Amino acid sequence: MESKLYVGNLSYDSTENNLRELFTQAGEIQEISLITDKFTGQPKGFAFVQMVSQADAEKAIRMFNDQELDGRRIIVNLARPKEERGGGGFRQNGGSRGGSRRR
Repeated sequence: MESKLYVGNLSYDSTENNLRELFTQAGEIQEISLITDKFTGQPKGFAFVQMVSQADAEKAIRMFNDQELDGRRIIVNLARPKEERGGGGFRQNGGSRGGSRRR
């Protein structure tokens, strides 16, 4: 089991400090990443919390999943590995976007 947690359904008012205060109750935190929009800087409503140990991560899930933080019931579970994305917007072989061709 990993020790990186996904924390979802966060209030847009939640801060890294709020998360730190909460999750230190379960154990030692290695890192917190509060995810924000790269253009506006506004929070996206989720974060990743890396606990130092697997035991602390399991404890945090038991303690905080479906508990209230800043007026919202948060979701706490193991973070899934990031999936590889496709090759972007470049299309080979003519790059048709669909529809029929006229002759």
